[in-house]
Amino acid sequence: MITENALALPPPTTNAGQLDRGFAHSGIAQVYFAGSVSSMTQGLALDPQGRVLVAAKVGTANGSRFGLARMLPDGSADLGFGVHGSVIGEFASGFEAMGAKVQVLADGRILLAGLHYENAHRTLPALARFNTDGSPDPTFGDNGRQVVRLPGDLSIGSRDPWLPPGVPGAEACDFAVQDDGHILLIANHHFELADHAGMLIRLTPNGALDASFNGRGFVMIRHLLLNTWINSLLLQDDGRIVVAGSIGFPQEGLVARYLPDGRLDERFAVDGFLAFKAHGQSAMVSQVLVSMEHLHCFGSSRDPIRCMALSLHPNGRPELRNNVGHPHLLEIGPSGCQWSAAHCMADGRIIAVGATIGGIEADFIVARYLPDGQLDEAFGNGHGWLRTRLGRSLDTANSLALQADGAIVVGGYSLEGNYRAMVGRYLNR
Repeated sequence: MITENALALPPPTTNAGQLDRGFAHSGIAQVYFAGSVSSMTQGLALDPQGRVLVAAKVGTANGSRFGLARMLPDGSADLGFGVHGSVIGEFASGFEAMGAKVQVLADGRILLAGLHYENAHRTLPALARFNTDGSPDPTFGDNGRQVVRLPGDLSIGSRDPWLPPGVPGAEACDFAVQDDGHILLIANHHFELADHAGMLIRLTPNGALDASFNGRGFVMIRHLLLNTWINSLLLQDDGRIVVAGSIGFPQEGLVARYLPDGRLDERFAVDGFLAFKAHGQSAMVSQVLVSMEHLHCFGSSRDPIRCMALSLHPNGRPELRNNVGHPHLLEIGPSGCQWSAAHCMADGRIIAVGATIGGIEADFIVARYLPDGQLDEAFGNGHGWLRTRLGRSLDTANSLALQADGAIVVGGYSLEGNYRAMVGRYLNR
């Protein structure tokens, strides 16, 4: 078993991984959403000018809304975007919503994905597209917004009650845009308690269901008839589609791959699926990504909760040259920790972000991994990782992007009275 323990790491050696004090005067900026009572960053993206797009769940006097904000490269609000730097809205009039992922398209328009709250208990995947100034793009969906409803109501998920920061809940969202503009989107359909199936959906560039994908526009993802939960979507350069999450109770990590037309890639792992445990314990994948042709899974083990990283061969089998094919576990603090998001550097190293879990000990954590799956001791004062406490209460990092100079932009939220959307920047040299 390979487990890194925070108490056994080497002494400080570098500044890489420290907060960049030139960003927002302190290294951390609060994201401003005009008229909100609370906000939680959920996703980040950069545009060609280096501006930071922030997708968020925003609380208002009338309930939850999606939020989309834009910040200048120095961490200040871009007041020319939306209303005083942000857009707050819903995917359908009269309903609640949340924003989760954002991407800047090749033509400069902005695509936001999130969840439409159908009622107090149910969700549907939804998207909105904006022009560069934050105004709705009327050529997409219904005046810029689209709630995705599958035949047979197969895209209805579970709305999440409150959970401690760092603990993954029932709300998941991810998407990717193909070169031809088609949109791949994941959802999780709720049949009944502890019974879910993942959904892989493809939409046309204007937001309509693409019936040419798998003959009906979507694929149901279910392995061994077990509860199947999908958190992450990866579009490979060759057009194949990787999804990841977990199956069963207790959970096992899950990775599956599909061909561009929606058929299962049966040459991947075992008949298209890889299920794994973390040294005999439960596991869950929060994000899957590709670097140096290998697949990398980031998430957490369970019982105990530890940050987990696993490298896979391109064929879907564990990469034996990285930790002898076993997940790499990192222990930080007594209550546990997990990775929520990761991003590849051009040289094959990987940045991961997440949170420690438990009371006032819940903090941002950021790490850098080498291509062989080991922590990079040239990062984070010689540890390979670092933790940042933003305030007096709970802090969670859940998203990141890398700027052109390699600086790490990290999104998340902090609880002091109400949740506040936060973005920080870390040195990466």
